[in-house]
Amino acid sequence: MTRLRNVKELSPEQRKYLKSEAHTLKPVVMIGSAGLTEAVIQEAERAIKAHELIKVRVFGDDREAREAWFMELCAALGAAPVQHIGKLLVLYRAAEKPKIQLP
Repeated sequence: MTRLRNVKELSPEQRKYLKSEAHTLKPVVMIGSAGLTEAVIQEAERAIKAHELIKVRVFGDDREAREAWFMELCAALGAAPVQHIGKLLVLYRAAEKPKIQLP
């Protein structure tokens, strides 16, 4: 079972900055037809530890399910939700020694 962490909050200025940083990123994690599984959460954990800012692609047409998975993933990772646009989710979690300097 995944342990839940606090979802981080970002200011509008920080969110805008992170959206611009994420623009050129490729999705590094995929959520398929099985939904948000433990394996997906573990892969997202590895990716966010390495990169701080990640894109997740969701294969599915149910917008409500994508929204729910977005918030569940943020809670599981202790990450901040940056953006949900179409089938892409953008998450941010600062590393112990942050590479991305937020405004």
